[in-house]
Amino acid sequence: MIRGTVRYLDERSGAAPFLRRALRYVFPDHWSFLLGEVALYSFVILVLTGIYLTLFFKPSLATVHYHGTYLPLRGREMSEAYQSTVNISLNVKAGLLIRQTHHWAADVFVAAIVLHLLRIFFTGAFRKPRDLTYFIGVSMLGLALLEGYLGYSLVDDLLSGMGLAIGYAVLMSVPFIGANIAQLLWNGPFPGGNDFESRVYMAHILLLPVLIGGLILLHLTLVAARHHTQFVDSRATEKRVVGIPTFPGYAPRTLGLAFAVAAVLFLMGGLIQINPIWQWGPYHVSQATNGAQPDWYLGWLIGALRLVPSFDVTIGHYTLVPNAFWGGAAFPTCVFLVLFLWPWLERRVTGDQAIHNLLDRPRDAPWRTAIGVAFFTWIFVVFLAGAADRMFVLFGLSYQGQVWAFRVLVWVLPLVALFIAKRVCEELLRGEVVEIRRKVVEAEPVG
Repeated sequence: MIRGTVRYLDERSGAAPFLRRALRYVFPDHWSFLLGEVALYSFVILVLTGIYLTLFFKPSLATVHYHGTYLPLRGREMSEAYQSTVNISLNVKAGLLIRQTHHWAADVFVAAIVLHLLRIFFTGAFRKPRDLTYFIGVSMLGLALLEGYLGYSLVDDLLSGMGLAIGYAVLMSVPFIGANIAQLLWNGPFPGGNDFESRVYMAHILLLPVLIGGLILLHLTLVAARHHTQFVDSRATEKRVVGIPTFPGYAPRTLGLAFAVAAVLFLMGGLIQINPIWQWGPYHVSQATNGAQPDWYLGWLIGALRLVPSFDVTIGHYTLVPNAFWGGAAFPTCVFLVLFLWPWLERRVTGDQAIHNLLDRPRDAPWRTAIGVAFFTWIFVVFLAGAADRMFVLFGLSYQGQVWAFRVLVWVLPLVALFIAKRVCEELLRGEVVEIRRKVVEAEPVG
Protein backbone atom coordinates (compact mmCIF):
# COMPACT_ATOMS: atom_id res chain seq x y z
CA MET A 1 0.00 0.00 0.00
CA ILE A 2 2.80 2.40 0.88
CA ARG A 3 4.67 1.54 -2.35
CA GLY A 4 1.52 2.10 -4.38
CA THR A 5 0.84 5.45 -2.70
CA VAL A 6 4.41 6.65 -3.24
CA ARG A 7 4.32 5.52 -6.90
CA TYR A 8 1.01 7.32 -7.46
CA LEU A 9 2.31 10.57 -5.96
CA ASP A 10 5.66 10.34 -7.74
CA GLU A 11 4.11 9.82 -11.18
CA ARG A 12 2.02 12.95 -10.75
CA SER A 13 4.28 15.23 -8.72
CA GLY A 14 7.82 13.84 -8.77
CA ALA A 15 7.71 13.77 -4.97
CA ALA A 16 9.37 10.38 -4.43
CA PRO A 17 12.85 11.76 -3.54
CA PHE A 18 11.33 14.12 -0.98
CA LEU A 19 9.10 11.39 0.48
CA ARG A 20 12.02 8.98 0.63
CA ARG A 21 14.12 11.50 2.59
CA ALA A 22 11.18 12.32 4.86
CA LEU A 23 10.49 8.66 5.65
CA ARG A 24 14.17 8.04 6.33
CA TYR A 25 14.67 11.13 8.49
CA VAL A 26 16.16 10.04 11.81
CA PHE A 27 14.78 11.22 15.16
CA PRO A 28 16.64 10.94 18.49
CA ASP A 29 15.55 8.22 20.88
CA HIS A 30 15.48 10.12 24.19
CA TRP A 31 12.52 11.29 26.26
CA SER A 32 13.84 14.84 26.74
CA PHE A 33 13.40 15.57 23.02
CA LEU A 34 9.65 15.07 23.46
CA LEU A 35 9.33 18.29 25.49
CA GLY A 36 9.31 20.34 22.31
CA GLU A 37 6.61 18.12 20.86
CA VAL A 38 4.48 18.56 23.98
CA ALA A 39 4.69 22.32 23.40
CA LEU A 40 3.76 21.86 19.73
CA TYR A 41 0.70 19.73 20.45
CA SER A 42 -0.40 22.04 23.27
CA PHE A 43 -0.30 24.90 20.75
CA VAL A 44 -2.50 22.87 18.38
CA ILE A 45 -5.05 22.33 21.18
CA LEU A 46 -4.86 26.05 21.98
CA VAL A 47 -5.71 26.96 18.39
CA LEU A 48 -8.57 24.46 18.09
CA THR A 49 -10.19 25.35 21.41
CA GLY A 50 -9.61 29.05 20.76
CA ILE A 51 -11.52 28.84 17.48
CA TYR A 52 -14.50 27.36 19.34
CA LEU A 53 -14.41 30.10 21.98
CA THR A 54 -14.37 32.89 19.39
CA LEU A 55 -17.82 31.76 18.23
CA PHE A 56 -19.37 32.88 21.53
CA PHE A 57 -17.06 35.54 23.00
CA LYS A 58 -17.93 39.24 22.60
CA PRO A 59 -14.84 41.50 22.73
CA SER A 60 -16.63 44.59 24.00
CA LEU A 61 -16.43 46.71 27.14
CA ALA A 62 -19.92 48.08 26.59
CA THR A 63 -21.85 48.09 29.86
CA VAL A 64 -24.71 45.60 30.33
CA HIS A 65 -26.64 44.17 33.28
CA TYR A 66 -26.50 40.45 33.86
CA HIS A 67 -29.77 38.52 33.79
CA GLY A 68 -28.38 35.03 33.23
CA THR A 69 -28.60 31.78 35.15
CA TYR A 70 -25.89 32.50 37.76
CA LEU A 71 -27.91 34.00 40.63
CA PRO A 72 -25.12 35.77 42.59
CA LEU A 73 -24.43 37.99 39.55
CA ARG A 74 -28.08 38.77 38.73
CA GLY A 75 -28.55 42.51 38.15
CA ARG A 76 -24.80 43.29 38.38
CA GLU A 77 -23.30 45.82 36.00
CA MET A 78 -20.56 44.31 33.83
CA SER A 79 -19.01 44.41 30.38
CA GLU A 80 -20.22 42.35 27.44
CA ALA A 81 -16.85 40.56 27.46
CA TYR A 82 -17.34 39.36 31.04
CA GLN A 83 -21.00 38.45 30.47
CA SER A 84 -20.19 36.41 27.36
CA THR A 85 -17.45 34.53 29.21
CA VAL A 86 -19.82 33.68 32.06
CA ASN A 87 -22.34 32.47 29.49
CA ILE A 88 -19.67 30.36 27.77
CA SER A 89 -18.81 28.78 31.12
CA LEU A 90 -22.34 28.10 32.34
CA ASN A 91 -24.70 28.00 29.35
CA VAL A 92 -22.86 27.07 26.14
CA LYS A 93 -22.67 23.33 25.45
CA ALA A 94 -19.18 22.10 26.40
CA GLY A 95 -18.27 25.75 26.95
CA LEU A 96 -16.68 25.29 30.37
CA LEU A 97 -14.80 22.20 29.18
CA ILE A 98 -13.37 24.03 26.16
CA ARG A 99 -12.55 27.21 28.09
CA GLN A 100 -10.76 25.35 30.88
CA THR A 101 -8.96 23.09 28.40
CA HIS A 102 -7.84 26.21 26.54
CA HIS A 103 -6.54 27.69 29.78
CA TRP A 104 -4.73 24.52 30.84
CA ALA A 105 -3.23 24.17 27.36
CA ALA A 106 -1.78 27.68 27.68
CA ASP A 107 -0.19 26.77 31.02
CA VAL A 108 1.23 23.51 29.66
CA PHE A 109 2.44 25.24 26.48
CA VAL A 110 4.57 27.70 28.45
CA ALA A 111 5.75 25.02 30.90
CA ALA A 112 6.88 22.75 28.04
CA ILE A 113 8.80 25.61 26.40
CA VAL A 114 10.55 26.42 29.69
CA LEU A 115 11.52 22.78 30.31
CA HIS A 116 12.65 22.46 26.69
CA LEU A 117 14.77 25.59 27.13
CA LEU A 118 16.38 24.12 30.26
CA ARG A 119 17.26 20.95 28.35
CA ILE A 120 18.73 23.01 25.50
CA PHE A 121 20.79 25.15 27.87
CA PHE A 122 22.24 22.48 30.14
CA THR A 123 23.18 20.15 27.28
CA GLY A 124 24.76 22.87 25.11
CA ALA A 125 22.30 22.35 22.24
CA PHE A 126 22.36 26.12 21.57
CA ARG A 127 25.90 25.99 20.19
CA LYS A 128 26.85 26.46 16.56
CA PRO A 129 25.16 25.68 14.15
CA ARG A 130 21.89 25.78 16.14
CA ASP A 131 22.18 29.20 17.78
CA LEU A 132 19.59 30.67 15.40
CA THR A 133 17.18 27.87 16.34
CA TYR A 134 17.81 28.72 19.99
CA PHE A 135 17.09 32.42 19.44
CA ILE A 136 13.79 31.54 17.79
CA GLY A 137 12.85 29.36 20.77
CA VAL A 138 13.61 32.14 23.27
CA SER A 139 11.57 34.59 21.16
CA MET A 140 8.72 32.08 21.15
CA LEU A 141 8.82 31.96 24.95
CA GLY A 142 8.52 35.75 25.17
CA LEU A 143 5.58 35.81 22.76
CA ALA A 144 3.90 32.93 24.62
CA LEU A 145 4.08 34.90 27.89
CA LEU A 146 2.54 37.95 26.23
CA GLU A 147 -0.11 35.83 24.52
CA GLY A 148 -1.13 34.22 27.80
CA TYR A 149 -1.28 37.58 29.55
CA LEU A 150 -3.56 39.02 26.86
CA GLY A 151 -5.69 35.87 26.84
CA TYR A 152 -6.76 35.99 30.45
CA SER A 153 -6.97 39.81 30.32
CA LEU A 154 -9.74 39.61 27.72
CA VAL A 155 -12.30 38.33 30.20
CA ASP A 156 -12.56 41.65 32.13
CA ASP A 157 -13.10 39.96 35.48
CA LEU A 158 -11.70 41.43 38.70
CA LEU A 159 -8.48 39.40 38.48
CA SER A 160 -7.67 40.24 34.86
CA GLY A 161 -8.63 43.89 35.39
CA MET A 162 -6.09 44.12 38.22
CA GLY A 163 -3.52 42.47 35.95
CA LEU A 164 -4.15 45.06 33.24
CA ALA A 165 -3.84 47.86 35.80
CA ILE A 166 -0.44 46.48 36.83
CA GLY A 167 0.62 46.13 33.20
CA TYR A 168 -0.47 49.70 32.48
CA ALA A 169 1.53 51.00 35.47
CA VAL A 170 4.64 49.05 34.40
CA LEU A 171 4.41 50.36 30.84
CA MET A 172 3.89 53.91 32.13
CA SER A 173 7.05 53.54 34.23
CA VAL A 174 9.33 53.08 31.20
CA PRO A 175 11.34 56.33 31.00
CA PHE A 176 10.61 58.83 28.22
CA ILE A 177 8.47 56.59 25.96
CA GLY A 178 6.33 54.51 28.33
CA ALA A 179 3.53 57.03 28.86
CA ASN A 180 3.11 57.66 25.13
CA ILE A 181 3.00 53.93 24.32
CA ALA A 182 0.49 53.27 27.11
CA GLN A 183 -1.75 56.09 25.90
CA LEU A 184 -1.52 54.75 22.35
CA LEU A 185 -2.37 51.13 23.27
CA TRP A 186 -5.13 51.94 25.76
CA ASN A 187 -6.43 54.89 23.71
CA GLY A 188 -6.38 57.09 26.79
CA PRO A 189 -5.79 56.78 30.53
CA PHE A 190 -6.50 53.45 32.22
CA PRO A 191 -8.89 51.63 31.88
CA GLY A 192 -8.81 53.00 28.33
CA GLY A 193 -11.39 53.44 25.61
CA ASN A 194 -13.98 50.95 24.45
CA ASP A 195 -11.83 49.89 21.50
CA PHE A 196 -9.03 48.67 23.81
CA GLU A 197 -10.77 45.32 24.24
CA SER A 198 -11.00 44.79 20.46
CA ARG A 199 -7.28 45.58 20.13
CA VAL A 200 -6.38 42.99 22.74
CA TYR A 201 -8.76 40.54 21.11
CA MET A 202 -7.21 40.89 17.64
CA ALA A 203 -3.70 40.60 19.07
CA HIS A 204 -4.70 37.46 21.00
CA ILE A 205 -6.60 35.57 18.31
CA LEU A 206 -4.70 36.70 15.20
CA LEU A 207 -1.46 38.66 15.51
CA LEU A 208 0.37 36.70 18.21
CA PRO A 209 -0.87 33.21 17.15
CA VAL A 210 0.32 33.90 13.60
CA LEU A 211 3.70 35.07 14.91
CA ILE A 212 4.05 32.06 17.22
CA GLY A 213 2.91 29.66 14.49
CA GLY A 214 5.42 31.20 12.06
CA LEU A 215 8.22 30.84 14.61
CA ILE A 216 7.23 27.21 15.25
CA LEU A 217 7.33 26.50 11.50
CA LEU A 218 10.70 28.21 11.13
CA HIS A 219 11.98 26.41 14.23
CA LEU A 220 10.96 23.00 12.86
CA THR A 221 12.42 23.82 9.45
CA LEU A 222 15.80 24.68 10.97
CA VAL A 223 15.70 21.55 13.15
CA ALA A 224 15.03 19.40 10.10
CA ALA A 225 17.71 21.17 8.04
CA ARG A 226 20.43 20.79 10.67
CA HIS A 227 19.11 17.52 12.19
CA HIS A 228 18.61 17.01 15.89
CA THR A 229 21.46 17.02 18.32
CA GLN A 230 22.16 13.69 20.00
CA PHE A 231 23.67 12.39 23.18
CA VAL A 232 27.04 10.68 23.10
CA ASP A 233 26.93 6.90 22.69
CA SER A 234 28.97 4.20 20.99
CA ARG A 235 27.52 4.95 17.51
CA ALA A 236 26.79 8.68 17.38
CA THR A 237 29.54 11.05 16.22
CA GLU A 238 29.72 14.69 15.17
CA LYS A 239 29.22 13.56 11.56
CA ARG A 240 27.03 10.51 12.00
CA VAL A 241 23.35 10.75 13.00
CA VAL A 242 21.69 7.79 14.71
CA GLY A 243 18.13 7.33 15.90
CA ILE A 244 14.68 6.16 14.83
CA PRO A 245 13.45 6.62 11.23
CA THR A 246 10.23 8.54 10.63
CA PHE A 247 8.34 5.45 9.50
CA PRO A 248 7.59 2.95 10.87
CA GLY A 249 9.40 3.90 14.07
CA TYR A 250 8.79 7.51 14.98
CA ALA A 251 5.46 8.42 13.36
CA PRO A 252 3.30 6.13 15.57
CA ARG A 253 5.18 7.34 18.64
CA THR A 254 4.63 11.03 17.97
CA LEU A 255 0.98 10.46 17.03
CA GLY A 256 0.52 8.60 20.30
CA LEU A 257 2.09 11.54 22.14
CA ALA A 258 -0.23 13.97 20.33
CA PHE A 259 -3.32 12.02 21.39
CA ALA A 260 -1.96 11.64 24.92
CA VAL A 261 -1.35 15.40 25.26
CA ALA A 262 -4.85 16.13 23.97
CA ALA A 263 -6.38 13.55 26.30
CA VAL A 264 -4.59 14.87 29.39
CA LEU A 265 -5.47 18.48 28.57
CA PHE A 266 -9.15 17.65 28.08
CA LEU A 267 -9.16 15.61 31.28
CA MET A 268 -7.68 18.57 33.14
CA GLY A 269 -10.21 20.87 31.51
CA GLY A 270 -13.06 18.66 32.60
CA LEU A 271 -11.90 17.69 36.09
CA ILE A 272 -9.70 20.51 37.45
CA GLN A 273 -11.23 23.94 37.89
CA ILE A 274 -9.17 26.91 36.74
CA ASN A 275 -9.95 30.63 36.76
CA PRO A 276 -13.59 30.55 37.95
CA ILE A 277 -14.35 34.09 36.84
CA TRP A 278 -17.92 34.03 38.18
CA GLN A 279 -16.35 33.97 41.64
CA TRP A 280 -14.05 36.94 40.99
CA GLY A 281 -16.87 39.12 39.66
CA PRO A 282 -16.67 41.87 37.01
CA TYR A 283 -13.90 44.44 37.09
CA HIS A 284 -14.43 47.97 38.33
CA VAL A 285 -11.60 50.46 38.77
CA SER A 286 -12.48 51.09 42.42
CA GLN A 287 -12.40 47.40 43.40
CA ALA A 288 -9.60 44.96 44.17
CA THR A 289 -9.28 41.50 45.67
CA ASN A 290 -6.77 39.78 47.91
CA GLY A 291 -5.33 36.33 47.44
CA ALA A 292 -5.99 36.12 43.70
CA GLN A 293 -3.04 35.11 41.55
CA PRO A 294 -2.31 35.36 37.82
CA ASP A 295 -1.27 32.32 35.85
CA TRP A 296 1.91 30.69 37.11
CA TYR A 297 4.12 31.95 34.28
CA LEU A 298 3.63 35.56 35.44
CA GLY A 299 4.48 34.79 39.06
CA TRP A 300 8.11 35.82 38.58
CA LEU A 301 7.04 39.30 37.42
CA ILE A 302 4.69 39.75 40.39
CA GLY A 303 7.50 38.62 42.69
CA ALA A 304 9.93 41.11 41.17
CA LEU A 305 7.47 43.97 41.68
CA ARG A 306 7.11 42.98 45.34
CA LEU A 307 10.82 42.61 46.08
CA VAL A 308 12.09 45.92 44.71
CA PRO A 309 12.39 48.44 47.59
CA SER A 310 10.13 51.49 47.44
CA PHE A 311 12.18 54.16 45.72
CA ASP A 312 11.96 56.31 42.60
CA VAL A 313 14.74 57.95 40.64
CA THR A 314 13.90 61.64 40.73
CA ILE A 315 15.49 64.86 39.54
CA GLY A 316 14.05 67.75 41.49
CA HIS A 317 10.29 67.38 41.33
CA TYR A 318 10.42 65.20 38.21
CA THR A 319 10.25 61.41 38.53
CA LEU A 320 12.68 60.01 35.97
CA VAL A 321 12.30 56.27 36.73
CA PRO A 322 9.26 55.15 38.77
CA ASN A 323 9.58 52.20 41.11
CA ALA A 324 7.47 49.83 38.97
CA PHE A 325 10.08 49.95 36.20
CA TRP A 326 12.71 47.90 38.03
CA GLY A 327 10.67 44.80 38.76
CA GLY A 328 8.14 45.00 35.95
CA ALA A 329 10.33 46.03 33.00
CA ALA A 330 14.05 45.98 33.87
CA PHE A 331 14.02 42.52 35.48
CA PRO A 332 12.36 40.59 32.61
CA THR A 333 14.45 42.55 30.10
CA CYS A 334 17.59 41.49 31.96
CA VAL A 335 16.46 37.84 32.02
CA PHE A 336 15.75 37.68 28.30
CA LEU A 337 18.90 39.65 27.46
CA VAL A 338 21.00 37.07 29.29
CA LEU A 339 19.21 34.22 27.49
CA PHE A 340 19.79 35.82 24.08
CA LEU A 341 23.43 36.73 24.75
CA TRP A 342 24.49 33.44 26.36
CA PRO A 343 25.62 31.60 23.17
CA TRP A 344 27.80 34.58 22.24
CA LEU A 345 29.13 34.95 25.79
CA GLU A 346 30.09 31.28 26.00
CA ARG A 347 31.84 31.38 22.62
CA ARG A 348 33.63 34.55 23.70
CA VAL A 349 34.92 33.03 26.94
CA THR A 350 35.75 29.53 25.70
CA GLY A 351 36.87 30.46 22.18
CA ASP A 352 34.86 27.48 20.90
CA GLN A 353 33.86 28.18 17.28
CA ALA A 354 33.43 24.53 16.27
CA ILE A 355 30.23 22.90 15.01
CA HIS A 356 28.61 20.68 17.64
CA ASN A 357 26.14 17.91 16.87
CA LEU A 358 26.78 15.95 20.06
CA LEU A 359 25.35 17.14 23.35
CA ASP A 360 27.18 17.69 26.60
CA ARG A 361 26.09 16.15 29.82
CA PRO A 362 25.63 18.91 32.41
CA ARG A 363 28.69 17.63 34.28
CA ASP A 364 30.85 18.00 31.17
CA ALA A 365 30.58 21.81 31.37
CA PRO A 366 30.82 22.62 35.11
CA TRP A 367 30.88 26.39 34.74
CA ARG A 368 27.96 26.51 32.31
CA THR A 369 25.93 24.23 34.57
CA ALA A 370 26.85 26.18 37.70
CA ILE A 371 26.01 29.56 36.18
CA GLY A 372 22.79 28.16 34.71
CA VAL A 373 21.70 26.69 38.05
CA ALA A 374 22.48 30.00 39.79
CA PHE A 375 20.63 32.01 37.14
CA PHE A 376 17.49 29.88 37.25
CA THR A 377 17.64 29.76 41.06
CA TRP A 378 17.63 33.55 41.03
CA ILE A 379 14.49 33.57 38.88
CA PHE A 380 12.86 30.82 40.97
CA VAL A 381 13.33 32.72 44.24
CA VAL A 382 11.71 35.77 42.66
CA PHE A 383 8.94 33.45 41.44
CA LEU A 384 8.36 32.19 45.00
CA ALA A 385 8.17 35.78 46.24
CA GLY A 386 5.18 36.22 43.94
CA ALA A 387 3.25 33.85 46.22
CA ALA A 388 3.97 35.79 49.42
CA ASP A 389 0.35 36.89 49.78
CA ARG A 390 -0.88 33.31 49.38
CA MET A 391 1.54 32.10 52.05
CA PHE A 392 0.22 34.86 54.30
CA VAL A 393 -3.40 33.80 53.69
CA LEU A 394 -2.77 30.05 53.94
CA PHE A 395 -0.07 29.82 56.62
CA GLY A 396 -0.25 33.15 58.44
CA LEU A 397 3.36 34.05 57.61
CA SER A 398 4.13 37.73 57.97
CA TYR A 399 3.99 39.38 54.55
CA GLN A 400 6.63 41.99 55.43
CA GLY A 401 8.85 39.30 56.92
CA GLN A 402 8.59 37.21 53.78
CA VAL A 403 9.51 40.17 51.57
CA TRP A 404 12.65 40.92 53.58
CA ALA A 405 13.60 37.23 53.70
CA PHE A 406 13.23 36.93 49.91
CA ARG A 407 15.27 40.10 49.42
CA VAL A 408 18.15 38.35 51.15
CA LEU A 409 17.62 34.91 49.64
CA VAL A 410 17.43 36.26 46.09
CA TRP A 411 21.16 37.07 46.30
CA VAL A 412 22.38 34.37 48.70
CA LEU A 413 20.73 31.24 47.25
CA PRO A 414 22.06 31.72 43.68
CA LEU A 415 25.63 31.92 45.00
CA VAL A 416 25.10 28.80 47.11
CA ALA A 417 23.56 27.01 44.12
CA LEU A 418 26.49 28.01 41.90
CA PHE A 419 29.05 26.64 44.37
CA ILE A 420 27.17 23.37 44.96
CA ALA A 421 26.45 22.73 41.27
CA LYS A 422 30.07 23.30 40.26
CA ARG A 423 31.40 21.03 43.01
CA VAL A 424 28.92 18.28 42.11
CA CYS A 425 29.92 18.42 38.43
CA GLU A 426 33.63 18.36 39.27
CA GLU A 427 33.21 15.44 41.67
CA LEU A 428 31.23 13.45 39.11
CA LEU A 429 33.95 14.01 36.51
CA ARG A 430 36.66 13.15 39.00
CA GLY A 431 34.84 9.95 39.91
CA GLU A 432 34.69 8.96 36.23
CA VAL A 433 38.43 9.54 35.82
CA VAL A 434 39.16 7.39 38.89
CA GLU A 435 36.89 4.63 37.56
CA ILE A 436 38.59 4.68 34.15
CA ARG A 437 42.04 4.45 35.75
CA ARG A 438 40.90 1.55 37.89
CA LYS A 439 39.62 -0.33 34.85
CA VAL A 440 42.87 0.34 32.98
CA VAL A 441 44.91 -1.01 35.88
CA GLU A 442 42.73 -4.12 36.14
CA ALA A 443 43.07 -4.70 32.42
CA GLU A 444 46.91 -4.59 32.45
CA PRO A 445 48.60 -8.03 32.49
CA VAL A 446 50.31 -8.99 35.72
CA GLY A 447 54.13 -8.96 35.48
